[in-house]
Amino acid sequence: MNQLVSTDAPEGTLRMMHIVYALHALGLVIGAFGAASVLGSFLFGWPSIIAVILSYLKRGEARGTWLESHYDWAIRTFWFALLWAILVALVSIPLAVVLVGIGTWVLGMFLLGLWAIYRIARGWLRLKDGQAMPAR
Repeated sequence: MNQLVSTDAPEGTLRMMHIVYALHALGLVIGAFGAASVLGSFLFGWPSIIAVILSYLKRGEARGTWLESHYDWAIRTFWFALLWAILVALVSIPLAVVLVGIGTWVLGMFLLGLWAIYRIARGWLRLKDGQAMPAR
């Protein structure tokens, strides 16, 4: 699945995928340098929400091309980050009673923020190189 750019991918679809990664990256940067957390900004900031909506809207145009894997990657990154954030909260909130939950919450959100940065950077770099994303 490590294929190079093929002519069957519409140019607008490639450009839109760059926009999607740029919006996700903007959401991460806003979280890193703003008042929100990196993960909070990624999940609830307007850039990432717009990026997910665009991904869903344009994924059909990429169907059957190497770009489809990038749209799926960006969509899965957003939803898995949200799922893991909910799980961290469900574990951390009861533990907050004994003050351990504050540490698990902070550590969990920090690690999820790093994971989101990794996923967006890896996807964007592979897009730049004309490579599809792995199936997982």
